[in-house]
Amino acid sequence: MRIGIYFHENKVPKERVRALETMLEKAGVFARTFTNADEICEVDRLIVLGGDGAMLRAARRASLLNIPLVGINYGTLGFLAEFERGEEEGAVKLVLDPSCNRVERTMLEAKVLGVSRHCLNEIAFMRPISPDAEDGVIRIGVTVDGSPAGEFTADGLILATPTGSTAYSLSAGGSILTPECGALLLTPVNAFSLRSRPIVLSDESELLFTFMGGAIVHGDGEFLGELKRGDTVAVKKSSRHAVFLSEGKQDFFRRLTEKIN
Repeated sequence: MRIGIYFHENKVPKERVRALETMLEKAGVFARTFTNADEICEVDRLIVLGGDGAMLRAARRASLLNIPLVGINYGTLGFLAEFERGEEEGAVKLVLDPSCNRVERTMLEAKVLGVSRHCLNEIAFMRPISPDAEDGVIRIGVTVDGSPAGEFTADGLILATPTGSTAYSLSAGGSILTPECGALLLTPVNAFSLRSRPIVLSDESELLFTFMGGAIVHGDGEFLGELKRGDTVAVKKSSRHAVFLSEGKQDFFRRLTEKIN
């Protein structure tokens, strides 16, 4: 078995990485390290050391290569990590267990300015910050599976997967979905009409967002582009999945409660 180690150079002490390599080598396993998510390749499973940003970058790459992954949190909250710093032995035990629990997490595919983007957490449309912006809010028309679903006037609009519901959508007053839940959350941010209450959609829904003014679009917290009046963004469930190794569903709720509190 080949195990990859992806880590954030600025957040993870190199001695912790070396200690993890030593644990794997003692188990008779080849370990390969990466500091650039785009270079991840030719491994059977992946251990990620870092915060949620590192987990999202690694998960997008791993989903392309069908590599299961597990995270050790070296960030702040670490919603996506199975383990906390100092729990490397638990991560090694899990990643070497061929029969451990695997959770397939839904991803989104968004076509933004002609480019397809795959995201694990969310697609977020936020009000433009340019001094030339028409006003301080965004105005978006939404269709779901070809049927009009209304117009939104808000500071932002977030389409979150179950994974994203525990972080970005939750912070905007949204709800929490378990990773296995077959749904998506559409949450207006400070919306006048819906008061930030989320709308639950099937994960098979296809959404088309039409912009009646400018907006900034982010995917998994990264800038994807600036939209103008008349631009559209199509979003659907991606054919790719991020596969996370887990100790079990009950641990998901325990960790989530600990992080929120």
